[in-house]
Amino acid sequence: MPTDLWRFAEALYQRPGVEAACLLLQTQGADVCLLLCAAWLERRQIACSNERTEALRAVAQPWQQQVVMPLRHLRQSWREPAQRDNALAQLRDQIKQLELAAEREQLERLAACTQDWSNGADAPLNWLERLAPQPGNRDALHALHIAAAHLSA
Repeated sequence: MPTDLWRFAEALYQRPGVEAACLLLQTQGADVCLLLCAAWLERRQIACSNERTEALRAVAQPWQQQVVMPLRHLRQSWREPAQRDNALAQLRDQIKQLELAAEREQLERLAACTQDWSNGADAPLNWLERLAPQPGNRDALHALHIAAAHLSA
């Protein structure tokens, strides 16, 4: 299993069903980077608490709203026109790369937030449920749990 969050997120996202689960949860208001971080914390058996979930939200929310979402909205708004305009399609691809770079930066910030957190053998590990939108799609969350549990060591 990858130990750094970015590599873990890349590996997890490539697992069957994970992309679809993440996109479904995103349509319900989830921050996918936050969910990938949650799966990473669960896999590493880091104890979950209200204080820690709020710390992660405090890191994620401003970056997601001010950087990632505007890039995503711009890219999505260009989907149809880019099918008819090659120059716009190339610019849309550049926006997609910026969006991915912004998500990577968000994951790095989330990882930095957690660097001093210890694991807790007997502590709750319900990160995904706590950081998913309420009510979150239980099947999609379950798919993330299963995929994360089956990542190679």
